[in-house]
Amino acid sequence: MSSQKTIISGSFSYEVLEETLDIKVKRSELFIGVPKETAFQENRIGLIPEAVNVLVANGHDVWIESKAGEKSGYSDKDYSEAGAKIKYSKEEIYNCDILIKSAPLIEEDLPLLKYNQTVISPLHLSVLKPCILEKMAEKKVSAISFENLKDESGTYPIVRSMSEIAGSASMLIAGQYLGSDTGGKGILLGGISGIPPTKVIILGAGVVGEFAARTALAMGASVKVFDNSVYRLKRLQDTLGHRVWTSVVEPKILAKQLKTCEVAIGALGSQNGRTPMVATEEMVANMRAGSIIIDVSIDRGGCFETSEITTHENPVFKKFDVIHYCVPNIPSGYSRTASHAISNVLNPLLLNMADFGGLDEYIWNNIHVRSGIYMYKGCVTNFYLSERFSMKYTDINLLIASLG
Repeated sequence: MSSQKTIISGSFSYEVLEETLDIKVKRSELFIGVPKETAFQENRIGLIPEAVNVLVANGHDVWIESKAGEKSGYSDKDYSEAGAKIKYSKEEIYNCDILIKSAPLIEEDLPLLKYNQTVISPLHLSVLKPCILEKMAEKKVSAISFENLKDESGTYPIVRSMSEIAGSASMLIAGQYLGSDTGGKGILLGGISGIPPTKVIILGAGVVGEFAARTALAMGASVKVFDNSVYRLKRLQDTLGHRVWTSVVEPKILAKQLKTCEVAIGALGSQNGRTPMVATEEMVANMRAGSIIIDVSIDRGGCFETSEITTHENPVFKKFDVIHYCVPNIPSGYSRTASHAISNVLNPLLLNMADFGGLDEYIWNNIHVRSGIYMYKGCVTNFYLSERFSMKYTDINLLIASLG
């Protein structure tokens, strides 16, 4: 077999093809402002001193309005030592490129907003006014809401943290108001040897319901949970690792259980609009005197027909001799813990935003963050908001693609 030699012709030219690389944008330095909240009885702050320290160490400017962290137990000195600049005028804070608020924007904030600003804050649909959105659109603001912000796992980290706090706190509040000195029945929440345990009814098997059940069980109470979703009830059983009494919301069964309970927690959720009102006035009228209702869902209307919004200053009222606690923002009453939880989410978000070179590049590369944006450069990107306030809706994916 004859071997053939490979012939290489000099007429061939070999060239290396250029490889197109996705070059990372140069990181940007952020200019962040945190104002002092004066509305909605808001005691929380979006960034704690430890988070500020990390941001400043990474080359970012953080301005804090004087006494902004006071109600969360953080002094101006704490922030100053962390590297923040303390400012004494709200106008200066609103001059920052990125605004971190723990309460929603209100009408008084609108004249202070600057063009092309980024606002990260709660949305609070129940108190949102069209004039606020219109002014934000006029100033080409980009806005991220706490409620809709997702993480890599597809969950809502701030909502979950606040729900965990509200669920656990609801049982601590119940224990407080069952005492004799607060007009309760003089019952210890839970149970001790030889005495039947306190009976707790929880409406809702979501995160609030789960943490209320955990705390109640840990205290030794008898827990019964209602929800319209059998799936959520099954998931609750699995998550708790404890067999608790569960039922779908059926009026006769619910009325019977409320009649003999000491504590009723309203924790039903709603995707859009009002929370379903499942406990009627008649059911409440038949409850034991001195028992307590804590309606955690009051910010969306409440689960109990007798519920009316109360405040942290005057948190309770009595109706049919039943104590009602209907404060809409329970986590604000535990502001230091709540601030820490919010800061744990916002601090990495801001650092990542800087690493990608700003908000535009960040949302281009991170799909999950887009869900939290309800306004981008003055365009409403949340369909529910556009429908509710009759404003033009623009898909954020199309907006990013057109600007890319």
